[in-house]
Amino acid sequence: MEKDTKGKVFQILFLIAALLSISFIILICVFIFKAGIGFLNKYGLLDFITGVEWRPTGTPAKFGILPMIVGSIEVTLLSLVFSIPFALAISVYMAFYAKRSYKYLSPLIKLMAAVPSVVYGFFALMLLVPLIAKLSGKNGMNILTASILLAIMIIPTIVEISETALKNVPRYYYDGSIALGATKEETIFKVMIPAAKNAIYSSIVLAMGRSIGETMAVYLVIGNQARMPGSILDGVRTMTTNIVLEMGYASGMHREALIATGMVLFVFILIINLIFNIVRSKNEKDV
Repeated sequence: MEKDTKGKVFQILFLIAALLSISFIILICVFIFKAGIGFLNKYGLLDFITGVEWRPTGTPAKFGILPMIVGSIEVTLLSLVFSIPFALAISVYMAFYAKRSYKYLSPLIKLMAAVPSVVYGFFALMLLVPLIAKLSGKNGMNILTASILLAIMIIPTIVEISETALKNVPRYYYDGSIALGATKEETIFKVMIPAAKNAIYSSIVLAMGRSIGETMAVYLVIGNQARMPGSILDGVRTMTTNIVLEMGYASGMHREALIATGMVLFVFILIINLIFNIVRSKNEKDV
């Protein structure tokens, strides 16, 4: 009886925790979408997401966030291009090659994930910005610098999940491939990585979410110019940096526009997760 009572108590506690999590998400959605949709009804959805001018104090005020959308997408995609090859290479090394070095590498990767984002931002501001400026002959606060910074920041996310996934692939996959005459490298790239691909996709999606949602580190190095980027050496704003720059003094339509920007960002994350779930379901059916 005592065990049954304890079991029911814990079941209720877990249920309450789950319901609270769902409630928080619902409350966030209600707050963001209520203010965001109210603004869009007054200003217009197309004018908001396709406008190229952000001039909240002008007459008339302009609230076009297309430059911020483009900037967010460019920085996120470029950071993934930089980070994925390195992260997968590190994951493969740690899962299949690292022996003595593993006890040093694993804590370092975890430490990278624990470093506050503003520390990464100061590192990039003091080191990457002058370096990019010297190499490019332009201002070092630009898309390229922010992308390199974000790539460094999201590598631990991809590595930790991918390495665990590779290690959890059944050992007989590896042994069977080697027994059939495949080399170690062929086994890793043609058997082990495909077997762990769903978890690897998950790590990339999580890294993408962190990249597109990062604020303070990007704020320090991206230049924060509300304009359409012409190249990766131009300074831009992302949606997150636009919010953090102006929310402190915004009011009225300006404040509503910033909340609507957060709503657009929220929708972006939902679309990314939806695409991932579709791809994962398709891969599971193929298997």
